[in-house]
Amino acid sequence: MKNEQLELLVYNPAIGSSQVSLSYPGVELKKAEPAENSDYIYLTLQISPETKPGSFPITFANGKKKLIYNYELKERNRDKARVQGVNPSDFIYLLMPDRFANGDPSNDIVAGTQETSLNRDSMYYRHGGDLQGVIDHLDYFTELGITALWLNPMHENDQPRWSYHGYAITDHYKIDKRLGTNSLYADLVQKAHSKGLKVVMDIVPNHIGNRHWLFLNLPSKDWVNEWPAFTKTNYRAPLLMDPYASQAELKQFSDGWFDNHMPDLNQRNPHVARYLTQSYIWWVEYAGIDDFRIDTYAYSDQGYMADMASDLRREYPQMNMFAEIWEHGVGINSFFAEKFRSRGRFDSKLPGVLDFQVYTAINEALTKAPGWTEGTGRIYYTLAQDMLYEHPLTNVTFLDNHDLSRFYSVVGEDIRKYKMGVAFLLTVRGTPSVYYGTEILMKGFSNPDGWVRMDFKGGWASDSENKFIEKGRNVQENEAFNYMKKLATWRKTNKAVQDGKMLQFIPDKTLYVYFRYNGNETVMVCMNAGDKEINVDCSKYDEILKNRRTGKDVVDGSSTDLEKLTLKPWDIQVIEIN
Repeated sequence: MKNEQLELLVYNPAIGSSQVSLSYPGVELKKAEPAENSDYIYLTLQISPETKPGSFPITFANGKKKLIYNYELKERNRDKARVQGVNPSDFIYLLMPDRFANGDPSNDIVAGTQETSLNRDSMYYRHGGDLQGVIDHLDYFTELGITALWLNPMHENDQPRWSYHGYAITDHYKIDKRLGTNSLYADLVQKAHSKGLKVVMDIVPNHIGNRHWLFLNLPSKDWVNEWPAFTKTNYRAPLLMDPYASQAELKQFSDGWFDNHMPDLNQRNPHVARYLTQSYIWWVEYAGIDDFRIDTYAYSDQGYMADMASDLRREYPQMNMFAEIWEHGVGINSFFAEKFRSRGRFDSKLPGVLDFQVYTAINEALTKAPGWTEGTGRIYYTLAQDMLYEHPLTNVTFLDNHDLSRFYSVVGEDIRKYKMGVAFLLTVRGTPSVYYGTEILMKGFSNPDGWVRMDFKGGWASDSENKFIEKGRNVQENEAFNYMKKLATWRKTNKAVQDGKMLQFIPDKTLYVYFRYNGNETVMVCMNAGDKEINVDCSKYDEILKNRRTGKDVVDGSSTDLEKLTLKPWDIQVIEIN
């Protein structure tokens, strides 16, 4: 590795007082540091670049007693195509494994786990979906035009309640048994790669589950942020950039717990920091994952998050990690992105963020009347602030996700508005992602969030409907699926919408027009977010059209005469300019 030092956290009753020794060519024991809790000891190993793979004994001597552990250094996989990183050419599919497909009913209930309830009629219990179910449907993703899979956390979540969502991790090095095994996860990555699909791992540096083995027996009290009485975060990320912020409120934001069953990790403790970062590197090496999505990014210690991003990108330069910044306003969103223009204090080193501002803009454009800054104006004003981002193309755009009301419900189950949102998502700048089921018009509002985490019909053998296949979908579901498929497949080959430049024009009431272009291709996108038909005067756009007046409709392949361009109510047209 680029970082030649490795820290081992070793547990055994009273091992902290041991004398430690090892002998292996190229490996030096730099330090043995007893933890505050005598059941733990930290070992720092220096591993030279010339070290060969192999096993060696580490001896722990305590008086007449000796414990010996055989530690193995494995050979790295040198395949340069193995860890690819996501980029703006990708179309990411987000899914919740427990709710997607049940490929292996034998692991639905696992004896010895805290939660053994299985009830598909409840939004809070486990439903039985697993990694095998994802593997079984890899061809479904490729048919839709997907290029990358993002699964909600699959690490062990051995919690007594609400363990299905994965965000209360109880072991950083294990896949949850109810989803599969470590080897099955590695198999998923390998098979996905063989189909041309990348895999993104969802990681949670901010907190753990309160049944995590380390929390039940802490190496030191400061592994987590403790308070005299239980204290929740105030969820106010602007405190990090507010020049007038209360220091007490800032501490509560960063050190308060996300929930009472989610202890807040203290990454200012260097051992905690190394434990987390090394676990992420381990998964890349073990399974060959392509990138990371980072949960609740703003709540962690920002110094650590910058170091973590640097450490990961030093080992894997091709990674374009993206993080959840669920905040209000482009300013606070961009504050966490790499090389924020007005930061002054530190650089996050974070390539991309989940673009909640673009999400809000398109949702409001399709549900609110036009105004100076409302409706289509919201899109315009949001994108006009891209100057705050160093790399806006690496921002991950979306219409909905596992915490938000489903897009089809938000737009009043109007297939016209649905198509507008999909076309916008797949042509606007950024790296698009879609939430499972959006392609087949799954519905639901996020109060409570379980309503947007329902099962994908056809993922269970007992399902009476199978939405994975054409004949299992109704006419409108197939219309939605085929529309997304058409645009996603086209996007794979169009460099202008992948990473070309963008030119937008001030909205004219309900009309919003923008272009994606490079030296070879020009794509025109015309949106009418209103109830009246519009005749588009294309002479207004000759700055880029340069008197060209013909093109091709990307969706139906028909020729388009821009002199006679008309948009129906709630219509969007994606046109390749000749």
